[in-house]
Amino acid sequence: MGKSLEEVNQSVATSGNKTGFRKVLAFLGPAYLISVGYMDPGNWATDLAGGSQFGYTLVWVLLMSNLMALLLQSLSARLGIVTQRDLAQASRETYSPFINYILYFLAEIAIAACDLAEVLGMAIGINLLTGLPLIYGVLITVLDTFLLLFLINKGIRKMEAFIIALVMIIALSFVVELFFAQPEMGSVIQGLIPTLPNETALYIAIGIIGATVMPHNLYLHSSLVQTRKFDRSKEGIKQALKYNFIDSTIALNLAFFVNAAILILAAATFYKNGLFQVAEIQDAYKLLAPILGNKWAPILFAVALIAAGQSSTITGTLAGQIIMEGYLNLRIQPWVRRIITRIIAIVPALIVILIYGENVTGKMLIFSQVILSLQLGFAIIPLIHFVSDKSKMKGFHISTITQIISWIIALIIVSLNAKLVFDEIKGWLENSSNPMVLWLTVVPLALAFLVLLLYIIFKPILAKVKSEPQNHLPHNFELIYNQSKTYNNKKIAISVDFSNADEKAINSAFELGGMDAQYTLIHVVETVGAMIYGVQTDDHESTIDEKLLMEYQAILAAKGFTVAVQLGFGKPTKAISKIVNEGDFDILVMGTHGHTGVKDLLFGTTVNQVRHRITIPLFLVKN
Repeated sequence: MGKSLEEVNQSVATSGNKTGFRKVLAFLGPAYLISVGYMDPGNWATDLAGGSQFGYTLVWVLLMSNLMALLLQSLSARLGIVTQRDLAQASRETYSPFINYILYFLAEIAIAACDLAEVLGMAIGINLLTGLPLIYGVLITVLDTFLLLFLINKGIRKMEAFIIALVMIIALSFVVELFFAQPEMGSVIQGLIPTLPNETALYIAIGIIGATVMPHNLYLHSSLVQTRKFDRSKEGIKQALKYNFIDSTIALNLAFFVNAAILILAAATFYKNGLFQVAEIQDAYKLLAPILGNKWAPILFAVALIAAGQSSTITGTLAGQIIMEGYLNLRIQPWVRRIITRIIAIVPALIVILIYGENVTGKMLIFSQVILSLQLGFAIIPLIHFVSDKSKMKGFHISTITQIISWIIALIIVSLNAKLVFDEIKGWLENSSNPMVLWLTVVPLALAFLVLLLYIIFKPILAKVKSEPQNHLPHNFELIYNQSKTYNNKKIAISVDFSNADEKAINSAFELGGMDAQYTLIHVVETVGAMIYGVQTDDHESTIDEKLLMEYQAILAAKGFTVAVQLGFGKPTKAISKIVNEGDFDILVMGTHGHTGVKDLLFGTTVNQVRHRITIPLFLVKN
């Protein structure tokens, strides 16, 4: 079966921490993986454009965006903690398959836009430091796929240390930059007063919102918070919600500092000196040294840019697999997923650079963030519905005041985006030599998305919520057991994955062992949380899988067999091998799915790798 991430053997325990401070530390982590996405190069472009064109005027947009992000990420965390479902899974349980396919497509567009910003940002950083042409820098960014997989294989602690180190590089670089620039603090404070000078400021403001409040981060956060195992009592859930809010507050305020520093730096250097059109990161790099009179300023700027691009690459990978699993019940190998995502970002970047040259990258970065903002409504509105639902949230639904504030935020974002789309289409129609083509293509498409937005707003209100939602996870199988003739006595391990292959594997095992053998059913949970946090995972799928294993055990025990169960976490090849090698088994029985060729590349091969890792015979049963 395919994977969303390579396995990580390390885990983060939350039990056994008696003091309040140690308990907080046990829950810290998910929001830091989220926060790196709020510092990606796309933010740099919008912040530079805002600071150079309008000075400190748009500081308030950053503050407002940060407050929006904090509220929405806390809602996302609440959904995951209380329901043990991520946003994609909750959407799948609420909307029809057709609507879910569309929502999945929109979410993938958001991830592609985010990855485009990372590709361009890292390529620009490499170009500025080494002089390597931008087009080669874009191609080099493919290599970070393997760096990410290498770090995850080394363990979650090493990966987190790497990310934290990059974030610290970014933050310290801008502390030094601001020291060089010496901004006017009075003007910074004035910038907290809301104002939008013109339509260009609105476009950049929407880009800033899109760069700060990122739709795919809402999916990611609702999944990552499930990686902590805690007491599922009312008090335990309350405590988890509180500590995760602390986690989000610290991490997102750090991201706010970085974004504000970029905008303030642009205002204090470029706007102050009359350079109002510095939207390109390359121009900012070249102008920092002569304006600030310090050779280290541009070097620190480029280093921070590369760190920002590299640290945020993990966001798209994790979020992409969570979205794919939640909406489509589909898992593919991590390196395949990452390369596909990266190619989707690289191809348009290469085409635009080849046709228009390197001086349009800033516009591409801002455009990518506007695309992110346009996707926000399709993630935020379902999220607000879910966390407001008393039956879904089991008494932990948000208060009326929080609901009102959340809907106001959604209204602001959707209204700004609607105005932007309306103005853009109006401009195209006025300037087009053949407007009929636009009336037949762009206008109907915009109206279709408006209808979709209205549908997801009113569908949960009008529809009755099912008391027992269907299991939309990849495992939704009921075992039908037919007893066969048996012989011999063995201690037998059986790998099961809740598919049609299980029945044949179990029957074959019973033929080998008979009634007197001891059997152990092994299943591996492969969610993002399981890959990263192992046995500490307490997400929806691990709960379902454990329940299904117990049902298998009950069915077979009723037939008179001695059956134990064992749940593994992470990469199946490693988890199955570890369980088998640590147990005193005589033989392992596995069913095969019979796929070859391309499917092996996409979904991976478990059997061959397990065969080389275990020290006992392997009995294969072809499905």
